[in-house]
Amino acid sequence: MTTTTRATESVESSPFRVSITTSILIDAPQAAVWSVLTDTAAYPQWNSFIRRWEGALAPGARQHVRIEPTTTSGQSFRPRIIDLQPGRELTWLGRVGLPGVLDGRHRFVVEPLGEGRSRLVQSEVLSGALVPLLRRMLTVATPAAFSRMNAELAARATAA
Repeated sequence: MTTTTRATESVESSPFRVSITTSILIDAPQAAVWSVLTDTAAYPQWNSFIRRWEGALAPGARQHVRIEPTTTSGQSFRPRIIDLQPGRELTWLGRVGLPGVLDGRHRFVVEPLGEGRSRLVQSEVLSGALVPLLRRMLTVATPAAFSRMNAELAARATAA
């Protein structure tokens, strides 16, 4: 199988909020895509954006995540899973400092399309006082990193 290269990316920005949505069509069934997405121990082998993700995949569970949106930047943080629908959706809420400094609601959705195909949607809404200072990274580097991860995940899912 080959990965369909139809990917989309959109970014909306306001003074203290950035919303990013990326998606990719994948020539693999929903279960295969979900399996790759939730095998977080394997992320260092293939994922150039989320370099580490540790923690129980359960509602309310705290995660240990290291992201590297570019080759020169990186950040570790501890989001909490706020929604989990096995096989379909995983959402976490991460914060830098206190609530309102920089909050990120990150969502992964795997949609079945039939005929052994699916769509991965990766999105995040970032809000808070740091958004104006980080706007360039949040509106350029971060969406590019999401799209890169989506393509890497798609390649891994179709290779399985």
